[in-house]
Order: sequence, then structure tokens, then C-alpha cells
Amino acid sequence: MNNQINKSKGPGVYIPPPLIYLLIFIASVFIQKRIPISEAIFQTMIIKVAGVIFLVTALFFLLRSLRQFFLTKNTVILIKPATSLQTTGIYAITRNPMYIGLSFVYLGITCLIGNWWNIILFPILFLIIQEFIIKREEKYLELEFGQQYAEYKRTVRRWL
Repeated sequence: MNNQINKSKGPGVYIPPPLIYLLIFIASVFIQKRIPISEAIFQTMIIKVAGVIFLVTALFFLLRSLRQFFLTKNTVILIKPATSLQTTGIYAITRNPMYIGLSFVYLGITCLIGNWWNIILFPILFLIIQEFIIKREEKYLELEFGQQYAEYKRTVRRWL
């Protein structure tokens, strides 16, 4: 991705982050078909319960963050400029509740369907999101909101 940020176009992320999660997930399923790894551990009740817990937690993060964006009439589309900086509610806990929610959806479904390749590829997914999406968003927010964002960034963690 180009390192230049055009403030009028938001962070300039042209691939929607949920699509990145989906593509890595689908790639994992195809790899499992080619290079199978035993799914036995995923058949245990504790892993199934963990999957449900991940999904419920994901709903908490996703619904709270999306609700806040809609109430403030901000955009979740990363090729549009932000209308405000989110710093309250769920955004007082983490700067990236949507990505945490998407990660928990990914892990929850992984636990329920059982695929080690999803776990193996998760760090790659995490790095892609952090390096090519979040860091670009942060650079944009620094340009757009200046000291307000710098203060927010200093007091609220990127993840959890």
C-alpha cells in the first residue's frame, strides 16, 4: 500500500478489513483440505465452549463499536474521512474494538469448525491487519486530529 495519506480520502485502505479476515479463513480451509491436520482437539466440549465465548465476546465488541460509529454519524468505510474521533465507550478500552471483534469471530468459528490452519495463519492475519490497516489508520488519525489523537493514543492501548 502507498504510504502517502490523503486526508480527504481517509486512511485510504481500499480492501475492507472484514474481507481480509474472510480470505485468510477461506485459505485456511483450503490448506486443511490439501495438508490435513488432525481436528480431534476441536471436537472437545471445552473448545466448543471457548468458540461460543469468543463469538459472544465478538458481538460485544462489534455491536458496541458499530453502534457508537452510527450514533456519531462517523464512517466505517476506510476510504472516507472520519467525522469525529471515537474516544469514549468501548473506545476508552481499546483503540480497535472492531478488529478485536473480527479476530474473536475468526477464532470462535475456528473453534467450532475445527481447523488448525486457521490458528497457524492467525499471526499472519494479525500482522497484516496491524501493519497495513491499523498503522495506516493511525497515521491518518494523527494528521486529522493531531494532539487530540496523540493524547488518546497515549492513554488507550491499540489492542487490549
